[in-house]
Amino acid sequence: MAQKGRLVGIDVAKAKIDAAIRSGPETSFANNPEGRAALVAWLREHGIGKAVMEASGGYERSWAELLRKAGLEVAIVDPKRVRHFAKSAGRLAKNDAIDARMIAWFGEVFDDLASQAGDADREELDRMVTTRLGILGLKDQIDNWNEHEQPKAVQKILQALRKAVDAQLAKLQQLIATKIDRTEPFAQRAEIVCSVPGLAGAAASGVIAFFPELGRIDRQAAAALLGAAPFDDDSGERHGERHIRGGRRKLRTLLFMPVLSAATRHNPVLKAHYQQLIARGKKPKVALIACRRKLIGILNTMLARGEKWDSTKHAVA
Repeated sequence: MAQKGRLVGIDVAKAKIDAAIRSGPETSFANNPEGRAALVAWLREHGIGKAVMEASGGYERSWAELLRKAGLEVAIVDPKRVRHFAKSAGRLAKNDAIDARMIAWFGEVFDDLASQAGDADREELDRMVTTRLGILGLKDQIDNWNEHEQPKAVQKILQALRKAVDAQLAKLQQLIATKIDRTEPFAQRAEIVCSVPGLAGAAASGVIAFFPELGRIDRQAAAALLGAAPFDDDSGERHGERHIRGGRRKLRTLLFMPVLSAATRHNPVLKAHYQQLIARGKKPKVALIACRRKLIGILNTMLARGEKWDSTKHAVA
């Protein structure tokens, strides 16, 4: 029987995984049906109740789903956190087996790591929105190439490539919109997000795909998870400049232009907040980060209450 307090650290690669139990055995399993069945049997043999693994560019998804179906809790963590933990412990060596054991140690020390429930619809949307961001990056790269004088043959290739990218991007955006419209919880969240002046479908798809916790946590946690909460850098009598760090980088990237538009043009609440900060001597970049933090707090409240935008409830004092 699985023991709730006993966990395994899992290092995921494309062809295999390494699994290690803290102060216990370690082994590897191939990424094939036989290896997956052997992993589940091995975990049951050792009474494992929770698995901790790093986000590995998507390779971890199928393993996480396998373990959830087998009845285990699954926590997927930021690889940077584990690596910083290893360095702080003086463990500089790195290979797959060591990584798996380090992940297990990390999971034991931070035993409050939240387990993520499987959500196939959200994970599918996550991949679609992530792909859209990648294609937008490719589009920018093509435009950058076109800024320089090119041979005629190269110009034709770039024009054809840009045309193909635009066509596929339009198809993907339609698929994203259809996915949201046909998934009732997504449609409800999108309707609330899109009611905010300055936000539209792209922002809504990012919030739904990348921030499922929004509306179920407090404002401070929402800002920290996004990576919009400033952290102190003080020591003794020294008071350093506060900085944001970590968080959901993909969502911050996606929200940059909507927040800029909302804070400088379309949203009366964020615009007033932005102008107040500028008047107090804040740099535009700092003011925009503060507006992003305010926006995510407002969205958190709206989603928690199931309410659409009401400027009277969020006006700047």
